[in-house]
Amino acid sequence: MLFDRLFSRWALGWLLAAVGVPVLLAAALLVGRALTAGPAPAPVAAAPTAAIPPAPDEPSPSPEESVPAAAPAPDDLPVVTYDPAPGGFPADPGPADTRPLAEGLTPTRTVAAYDAPGGRPLAFLAPTISGVELTVPIVERRVGWTAVLLPSANRRIAWLPEGGWSTAALPDQIVVERRPHRLTWFRDGRAVRSWEVSLGMPGQSTPLGRTFVLGRTPPPQDVYGGVDIFALGAIPDDPGAVPTGLRGAHIGLHSWYTDDTLGKNVTNGCIRLTRSGQRQLLAALRPGTAVVVVDQLPAPPATA
Repeated sequence: MLFDRLFSRWALGWLLAAVGVPVLLAAALLVGRALTAGPAPAPVAAAPTAAIPPAPDEPSPSPEESVPAAAPAPDDLPVVTYDPAPGGFPADPGPADTRPLAEGLTPTRTVAAYDAPGGRPLAFLAPTISGVELTVPIVERRVGWTAVLLPSANRRIAWLPEGGWSTAALPDQIVVERRPHRLTWFRDGRAVRSWEVSLGMPGQSTPLGRTFVLGRTPPPQDVYGGVDIFALGAIPDDPGAVPTGLRGAHIGLHSWYTDDTLGKNVTNGCIRLTRSGQRQLLAALRPGTAVVVVDQLPAPPATA
């Protein structure tokens, strides 16, 4: 199940109007076009339990370190949108790292994205994608430069020089384990809840690695169970393997009209959980929240 392209200006749209519900049920579910920002996180009543250690403190740069200069960015560089991101960006140095990414970056103006500190400018990051404010998790820092997960790409990062962006706290994290078909919600590095989930079918597996919540969209069909959907920053690993009507779509996190398929590989790559679980996540998670998909954690979370 995949998210199709989105209309801008936060409007609710319908995904692939020519595709009927029987096709949705057979080929997996399509998602509406309009992303909206999530509500303010609701208070969490569950008592957290330890599961994921916090990331170690980063060393302070020495005064002798120099800041690599940012080369001027040509005006005709592409802008990263909902479509697959331009190529040439480096691989995520820790795609399976489950330590929390506790800080996000939000462009306050259009900023150039580089392939390395002092490297080549390859694209622009705008303050919004499809009308929704863009927040991307920070994965690494060097003197004068910050690396973030790249939207509309899998396991890729972009380097940004200082200026033109602000930061925001990201207290939550989602970890998805493919073998046990389990999703666990963490807050401040501690497990809050775990749910059984459905994942991608053979040939259209849910992509491994770190990604993030891009935004949310109202459900365009009853098959979603009447619950809003999260669009993720990830796209199919093999876009040609998905049905034609789903080309250009994103991976999503959503519920379904029935829970009968939980624990199975039946989707076109999306992550499907219960309606009650999705409602809890919708009330808690903000755009930019990190999502990491691994085969299996070394030990089950205490909430499993």
